[in-house]
Amino acid sequence: MKRVVHPFVQWLTGCCLALSLLWVQGFADDYVLAMLEKVRQRYGEEAYQNVQRLNELFNQAASASEMGKITLVNDFTNQHVKFVDDSNLWGMEDYWATPLETFGRGAGDCEDFSIAKYTLLKRLGVPQDKLRMTYVRARMPSGNIRAHMVVAYYPTPSSDPLILDNLHFDLQPASLRSDLAPVFSFNDKGLFVANNPNQRAGSSTNISKWRDVLTRMRQDGLE
Repeated sequence: MKRVVHPFVQWLTGCCLALSLLWVQGFADDYVLAMLEKVRQRYGEEAYQNVQRLNELFNQAASASEMGKITLVNDFTNQHVKFVDDSNLWGMEDYWATPLETFGRGAGDCEDFSIAKYTLLKRLGVPQDKLRMTYVRARMPSGNIRAHMVVAYYPTPSSDPLILDNLHFDLQPASLRSDLAPVFSFNDKGLFVANNPNQRAGSSTNISKWRDVLTRMRQDGLE
């Protein structure tokens, strides 16, 4: 027997769908909306549904303090991106992904985690002068040393920075991370020496992979 749907139920269902679309389009940040459309085109409906969680992040961050934004972005990225190395994810040894690619795939390595966190924090209004993507030598539990990237947040220029890391999810000051030895750091404004975020060592455009990430982000309308 064919099921008959009452006209009122049809109307109510339509209203709910319309309200849902209005919520996504009316309350989401423009950055999220642009990313959502690109993700749907490139990675499909399932990825689109997953990336909609960014709406929740931006809504929560709207009334959060700067420190609250740091915590929200660090937790969100660590929870919603799975660590996968470049050879398995991209079929190459060292690929720096844009946030669109990282959240679209739901996976990335340490550079991808750091780029995504840095970009989201910039979008949420945290000044670039307080943020550094920092290359470190990380001592693993096995005792091995490997190249690693984190984001360092400096509340003031002379602060002991907080480290946003995908190896250790809890935010900790750099002074407590004896397992990390800084090599150099950078942001959009420059390249900096290892232990002094105020001493410029050159232009960040000298880092070719970062320059390529910015180019791809601009091509996607996300920078």
